[in-house]
Amino acid sequence: MVLGILGIHVFNLVDTFFVGRLGTEALAAMSFTFPVIFVVGGVSLGVGLGASAVVSHAIGEGDWHRVRRLTTDSLSLGLLIVTGLIILGLLTVDPVFRMLGASDELLPLIRSYMLVWYPGVIFVVIPMVGNNCIRATGDTRTPSLIMVLAALVNGTLDPLFIFGIGPFPRLELAGAALATVIGRSITFTIALIILARREKMLTLEFPGFAEVRRSWRSILQIGVPAALTNLLVPVGIGVITRIVSGYGAAAVAGFGVASRIETFAMTPVMALRSVIAPFVGQNWGARLHDRLRRGVSVSAGLALAWGAFVWVVLLLTRRHIAAVFNEAPDVVETTALYLAIVPAAYGLRGMLFLSTGTLSVLRKPIDAALLMLLQVFVLYVPLALLGSQLLGLLGVFGAALIAHAVAGAAAYLWTRRAMALRRDEHEAPGLVEG
Repeated sequence: MVLGILGIHVFNLVDTFFVGRLGTEALAAMSFTFPVIFVVGGVSLGVGLGASAVVSHAIGEGDWHRVRRLTTDSLSLGLLIVTGLIILGLLTVDPVFRMLGASDELLPLIRSYMLVWYPGVIFVVIPMVGNNCIRATGDTRTPSLIMVLAALVNGTLDPLFIFGIGPFPRLELAGAALATVIGRSITFTIALIILARREKMLTLEFPGFAEVRRSWRSILQIGVPAALTNLLVPVGIGVITRIVSGYGAAAVAGFGVASRIETFAMTPVMALRSVIAPFVGQNWGARLHDRLRRGVSVSAGLALAWGAFVWVVLLLTRRHIAAVFNEAPDVVETTALYLAIVPAAYGLRGMLFLSTGTLSVLRKPIDAALLMLLQVFVLYVPLALLGSQLLGLLGVFGAALIAHAVAGAAAYLWTRRAMALRRDEHEAPGLVEG
């Protein structure tokens, strides 16, 4: 999964690199799109996590008829959600980005990107759900290879469509969006082929709306709170972007570059988070509680170790890395300031990511949502508002450090307690799962 998620982050970094060649305004415009793209990603991850949880439970119990039913119904649910997202997104481009603080000068650039990106949302959501169903079987290699292939296609097409190389038209930001949509369409096609032909996890049988609704309900019982949990982060990032926009386009561009670098740096932890759901689900379904506890503990230790390593690396190389994407001094300064402060809490932030994934699959998605609420709206946003008033951008980024550290420590303790309680419930005679 490290390889697969690395592919997606390279996908994003390549976009940022080439758009950065268009200038600070284009880079700032693209940075404004991140919160909205993260919202769509959060919805997709929520449905995908719900599907992965129920499918992995069914696999652990050996019920393959239910595995096929749940996989098929999760994809139909994803398609229904996609339709709503596309319509809503296309109707709200200008008001949403004005709310985020985009200026009238940047709105045409943002619009050119999003009017291409929104219709391609189907190629973002459906593969994310499908890949989660493949991972539920224990196969993390195939989804990883699919994501790497998409990144390679995107990286190849980006300069062609952005700059108009050879027979391709110069589309600039719209070209970056088009390359992304084409790359994602490949993951869409391959994921469906794998699920249908190799894994035989799809069925054309229609059992009636009542059974489909039951499947959707079981997926959404985990998926809705998980989606809300994932949505808290981009909503929070939207608020932070609005705060940063008060310091100018260069500050937004630098914040956007730092955010891309951050997602890249957190790749191993996100890989662990991707596999923790099927690991927890299968072991829970098979009642292997000690193995579940050991796996979660080892993952937490790895998250802390990786976070410490990345902090040191970014602290030493932050200015050089920032200059790769944009050489404007103000952009480099903002990126370097962020990378000097926030990565100190990456280890504890990784524990937060792992905990929310574990809690959701243990049928405690509300607990996961409360942890993210603590991080984003109890700590990060209020502290960023205060820090901005007192210390400027230094205070905003310091708020992120405090929020990640406190929420991460709380998440670890919360998850250990939840696993102990759920184990007692699971082993109690006569209790039936809700």
